[in-house]
Amino acid sequence: MTAKKKTSETFQFGGVLDAFVSQSENKTKDSSSLPLETIVLPKNQPRRYFDHQGLEKLKHSIEQYGILEPLIVRPLEDNKYELVAGERRYRAATELKLVEVPVVVRDLSDKEAIQVALIENLQREDLNPIEETAGILNLLSVELDLSIDKVKSLLSQMKHAADDSGHNVMPKESNVVEQIFTSLGKMTWESYVKNRLTLLNLPKELLQALEKGSIEYTKAKAIASIKDEKQQKSLLKEATAQNLSLSQIKERIAQLKSSEAKGNSSKGDSPKTYASRMKEIYTKTKKIKSWDNPDKQKEFEALLEKLEKLL
Repeated sequence: MTAKKKTSETFQFGGVLDAFVSQSENKTKDSSSLPLETIVLPKNQPRRYFDHQGLEKLKHSIEQYGILEPLIVRPLEDNKYELVAGERRYRAATELKLVEVPVVVRDLSDKEAIQVALIENLQREDLNPIEETAGILNLLSVELDLSIDKVKSLLSQMKHAADDSGHNVMPKESNVVEQIFTSLGKMTWESYVKNRLTLLNLPKELLQALEKGSIEYTKAKAIASIKDEKQQKSLLKEATAQNLSLSQIKERIAQLKSSEAKGNSSKGDSPKTYASRMKEIYTKTKKIKSWDNPDKQKEFEALLEKLEKLL
């Protein structure tokens, strides 16, 4: 099942964003109803995490007032429609077993459908940091027609070019990246690279906590600095249960690192360290003239006898 092709035209990010905004403003006028069974989900879903508690609240609201915001769909073959935006409303309607739902039908190309879905998702008020970070990354990937890995590489190149005063030649795609971040109005690309992009590499438990909204991303990044997995999980549990501030979390981390340092020092030198120290001593003995000193010869003899007994 494929979407109906739209007449080819040059796509501009701002154009689709403006079109989406105007669609939102005219939804009441343009909306109609469709049987829920005729609407199908797209193969590539821009949204990953759904708050079950939030979904229950939405279902309760729909039971009382109905669906106030129409779903955006695009026509497919065989009298079917693909959902473009409004997946939470679609899922709630499905669980409530509604027969029909209000929709706005838009004839969008595959690329435009993905972009509108991503933009709509990024405009949500309840967006968590992981969804926002991944959503922006996916939008950049679609707009630049690059893989996710290549987008990350491009952003890294831009950062290096911006950081290096002696190398101010930015990649040719940098203007498009800047335009996208300006259009979204959420943050600069520099802030995104510095503060957000690394969130996607956080351990699983921290990612889940961020997705659930149980911890702020600044706190999650601080906790991620702890390498010991058990200590990391323990501090995460404590931070979420007691709603620790960022400064309190940093204090806990400092205490853990201090205890770890003391523990390592109390263990003494490892065999590898002993061997390196012996090598250093041997090197020094070939250079010194203390062997000729009668007063020190007795001390050397005594130390050598002890060492020979240990070995």
